[in-house]
Amino acid sequence: MEFQKSPDGGWGWVIVVVSFFTQFLSYGSPLAVGVLYVEWLDAFGEGKGKTAWVGSLASGVGLLASPVCSLFVSSFGARPVTIFSGFLVAGGLMLSSLAPNIYFLFFSYGIVVGLGCGLLYTATVTITCQYFDSRRGLALGLISTGSSVGLFIYAALQKMLIEFYGLDGCLLIVGALALNILACGSLMRPLQTSDCPFPEKSTPENVPDRYSMYNEKEKNQEETMNFQDKGYSSEDKCLPSGDWGRETSLPKSPAIAAHTKEPETYKKKVVEQTNFCKQLAKRKWQLYRNYCGETASLFKNKVFSALFIAILLFDIGGFPPSLLMEDVARSYHVREEDLTMPLISIFGIMTAVGKLLLGILADFKWINTLYLYVATLIITGLALCAIPLAKSYVTLAILSGILGFLTGNWSIFPYVTTKTVGIDKLAHAYGILMFFAGLGNSLGPPIVGWFYDWTQTYDIAFYFSGFCVLLGGFILLLAILPCWDMCNKRLPKPAVPTTFFYKVASNV
Repeated sequence: MEFQKSPDGGWGWVIVVVSFFTQFLSYGSPLAVGVLYVEWLDAFGEGKGKTAWVGSLASGVGLLASPVCSLFVSSFGARPVTIFSGFLVAGGLMLSSLAPNIYFLFFSYGIVVGLGCGLLYTATVTITCQYFDSRRGLALGLISTGSSVGLFIYAALQKMLIEFYGLDGCLLIVGALALNILACGSLMRPLQTSDCPFPEKSTPENVPDRYSMYNEKEKNQEETMNFQDKGYSSEDKCLPSGDWGRETSLPKSPAIAAHTKEPETYKKKVVEQTNFCKQLAKRKWQLYRNYCGETASLFKNKVFSALFIAILLFDIGGFPPSLLMEDVARSYHVREEDLTMPLISIFGIMTAVGKLLLGILADFKWINTLYLYVATLIITGLALCAIPLAKSYVTLAILSGILGFLTGNWSIFPYVTTKTVGIDKLAHAYGILMFFAGLGNSLGPPIVGWFYDWTQTYDIAFYFSGFCVLLGGFILLLAILPCWDMCNKRLPKPAVPTTFFYKVASNV
């Protein structure tokens, strides 16, 4: 399929709008799951660690399955995947309203909704990149704020719906709203030429025409029709024996000739297809070896290894506040009358602000994005350690805003990855890092919840979260210090005079 040149506008702005609303409708409820988390604690009476698995799975499954999501989008296109994922998200939310226990929510809300969100994120980013080239950063920045705005609005919306219709009615209404993703997906027109012929595929996955038995049958039938159209009579079909001393005649029925040739043709095609499958298996094995070799070379880069540890520890410690802040306020005996705005809403709107401002800062040439990212990690760790000291709504709201703003460092993470491994290895490295980010998202809230179950307080849990983020930040800071480059530059210098004197001695 041949794609047109990126228009950098036109229908691309429609793609930006529908992608924004797609992320808004899909990620709104999973990111604002902290409101539902409190209700599930009361409804099922399970521990905080076990109940936290629902929200952590909804955020982590999409990242863990990012390679599968990319495969689906590249195979079927953004529009079909978006429509299919809309059914997944809406169906998962509606099924969650019928959940008899917490284990059912693990599947309906955690896995089904989480997988649908992962597919939708990949589809929206892919089709936006196809429509934009020079304005790609602006377009991606606009659609990425859809999830943050969804977190801000859905936190208050779900709280209001629970008051009027209960938890089950809230999930049904939110699931019905998610059906609007189907309308958004229908507007995702693929960027391709409609009047150009399809070029012949040269990839090893596509079997050439000469390996198909059906083409041989079609050719025999065409030759038979052409032979009959020439008007030969039955007497003309008998030919003299010539020098061989025997009579050779064409078969009277073309079907008999095709039937006699079919076994030989079938054997040849089976042999050719077997050889082709062997060659294809060898190429696939070589690609697999190359992938493993490239992965090993990435981990030899000390900055990339430190980045992988930092992103894992950051998601283990930094993700739980977006899920647990409402329950934190309740455990600190903050009165509901004081909760003028849900803490999750403050977290969400400041995340959108952080994505935009940190993204703008990353574009300045005099700012090193690695040091900027490390600064966000260290400040996040300090803010997490300050949560046990906040006992009022005002202080919790301030900390929620700070943590939300710093969580916007996701917008500069692609810049950090590019600076670490280069643009040619960006896709490979980013996929690996997103897998570990999903692992951290899945493990973080349950770990914090288990700490509460053991100690009956969130103090030790958030001290642990802050320590994890600080540890990741300092490990990355040590890896990017300029002293390592100075040491590497000094090491080869003593070898130069040694080689020089050796050459002089050999010439004497």
